[in-house]
Amino acid sequence: MRGTFVLSLLSALGASASLLKSNLKSNVDVLALDYAFNPVKAAYWTGYPHHRRTPFSVSPDGKSAYIAYLDSSATDVHVQQLDPETFTATGTTVTISGGKEAGGLVAHNDGFALLTNEAMPSGTTNAPPSDIPVPVLYRYTSGKQTFKTWLGGPDVHTSDGRSASPDMNGDLVYSEEAGLYGAYFVVTNYSGDASGHFGDSIEYASTNGALVTITGASSSWGCSHNTGIAFEAADAAPFASICAEDQGAIWLNTKTQGMNTDGVKISNENTTNGAGGEAMGGMSGSYSALARFAETTKYIFAWVSRGAMDVTENEWMGSGYTNVQNRTNGRNVAISLFSDKYTKVGAQATSVVGTEDGDSQVNWVTNGSNDCSNAHTATFGSDNAVVSWEEISNPTCDFIAMGCRGTFAGTFFQQVDSTGAKVGDAISSEDVYVAGDMVTMSGGRICWPYVSMIWNLSQAVDDSASGSSTKKMSIACLSLQDVDSSVASSASSTSSATVAGTINAASVTSTSTAAAATASVDASSNVATEASDASASASADVASVVVPATSSAAAPAVCDATSGVSSDTLSGISSAGAVAASEASSEASNASPEISAATSATPITTAASGSTDTGFEGAIPSAIPSEAAPVFQSGASSSIPVVFPSGFASGVPYDLFLPTGLPLAEISDESAFAACTGTPKHRGNLGHHSHHGNLGHHTHREHHVSLFPDF
Repeated sequence: MRGTFVLSLLSALGASASLLKSNLKSNVDVLALDYAFNPVKAAYWTGYPHHRRTPFSVSPDGKSAYIAYLDSSATDVHVQQLDPETFTATGTTVTISGGKEAGGLVAHNDGFALLTNEAMPSGTTNAPPSDIPVPVLYRYTSGKQTFKTWLGGPDVHTSDGRSASPDMNGDLVYSEEAGLYGAYFVVTNYSGDASGHFGDSIEYASTNGALVTITGASSSWGCSHNTGIAFEAADAAPFASICAEDQGAIWLNTKTQGMNTDGVKISNENTTNGAGGEAMGGMSGSYSALARFAETTKYIFAWVSRGAMDVTENEWMGSGYTNVQNRTNGRNVAISLFSDKYTKVGAQATSVVGTEDGDSQVNWVTNGSNDCSNAHTATFGSDNAVVSWEEISNPTCDFIAMGCRGTFAGTFFQQVDSTGAKVGDAISSEDVYVAGDMVTMSGGRICWPYVSMIWNLSQAVDDSASGSSTKKMSIACLSLQDVDSSVASSASSTSSATVAGTINAASVTSTSTAAAATASVDASSNVATEASDASASASADVASVVVPATSSAAAPAVCDATSGVSSDTLSGISSAGAVAASEASSEASNASPEISAATSATPITTAASGSTDTGFEGAIPSAIPSEAAPVFQSGASSSIPVVFPSGFASGVPYDLFLPTGLPLAEISDESAFAACTGTPKHRGNLGHHSHHGNLGHHTHREHHVSLFPDF
């Protein structure tokens, strides 16, 4: 998300030359955190490592910045103010007790607003069951809570069904012109026709915290099983929004707030088992994918895709909806331009059945044999933007519509102009990552947070059973002109960041402290708290207001990775992807972040083919009856448990469930899926839904049990 300072300061920025590596500066371990932070988030289904998002924002006057991060205990969100020039900590850390996710952050001249999710206070009437978190918006002024507004739960859009958010995977933006906060996040309903299913919600709130329902802008239930969100402020509601759904497309849905066929179809995507290739980053993604060019109505959007071939009708959804096959094994980086929040520049993705090339409209940034992930974008002003992504070489893509694994090959940065044309070649770094919002600062630089660590994307991790934590944050910046080297060290330097801890299925030892501590994060625990409600600061009562909307008028490339974890005093990754401990010098350890790493990772076991074992580590989640969790048929090469809801059988739409973080055996999921369902998986688009979504609110053809992931 871009900064909210005066855009005219940036409109004069131009580029007479392409980016050079010297334009990228890193401030390694510059920000000391008061609390430990686990920088790795396991992806849904695959367990492959993602960067855990650290929201970052700069105030309109450019004098202060804020960063939010989840405590390493997986409960409590901390917000730290920092100096936007030196990036050192200022002020006192504010803790949102009970917060489960740092979901979006807006800096103001006098404080900040934060989107998080937390369990409702004990005894709340019609609260979600089992302390499932609910999205909530906080505003703090001068370190004191100004208001707290629930964006879901028992009193929000009750006629459409009450909703909660075990994983928000969304974003928060603010428009000074509109005087509105906008939040876009994933929901699951716990009442009404959509109970047990996953969709998304767009909510608006005024500057005093009042929840505002805006016709043509607010939405209680939009895109089915939203697998990616891009959201950016506009001068009036509705704000610019994009969703990746589970039925075969990415939509610019500013006008529809859903996946209706009268929306703007950006891209055809293969979607299988409720996934769409993690187009906007998957778990802990959905930020800095959509950015506005300064002092214009134009936007740029970045995502990753495997391309699209052989367009067929999505018979489950009906006319206008399509299925496609992947063009490539790995994912490539693509961009799309919009002349305003409603209008795509150039042709939409085709919906013509029988079309061979379903991706002819795509503007590809990369074209190669690597796999690309973690794509983001930000603008320098009115004429230029940067697109970033990570690559893994020689990728293994076990799952047709999810992430890949392999050897990390670097983070890349490509300058593009406002027409979508590339300016020069991409630059890269092997020790700088994008792990938080890319913010355009008041001086014209684009800056973002990350944790200095060795990033290993070669295998799955279990972030709920073992982990590594740090109390230091790094900030990287990119500019179109060289920056004083006294302020930032070159990102190309590798001597400043050695490894002090790592998440891997191997023993980890730290030499940076007298005794290594064990950090174990239980991501499944939900802690209800009323501490924030009992604070001495004033909390405004919120009201619901209904107001009308204000009208407003090449070839692909690919990427690579390594499993990650953080610090300064360990090193070494074998060719097999295992991380071995090595001694680090005492001089290096003095400058390293504080890391506590688990002494050994908890092994994850999966059932053998044909076994009666469910394949889950420990107890079977309460949502899954033990007798309803058979493994794939004997002879198939997978041990992933498949759960068919009551009344459903092989070949019928069903839900799949696997707790986040459980690594999977190396399998051909194509053959496993075919063995289980009798349907070739590349035609997929069956899983994770039982609703007909043409109308956005999904009129249900059938009702069946849906299983909640990630809690």
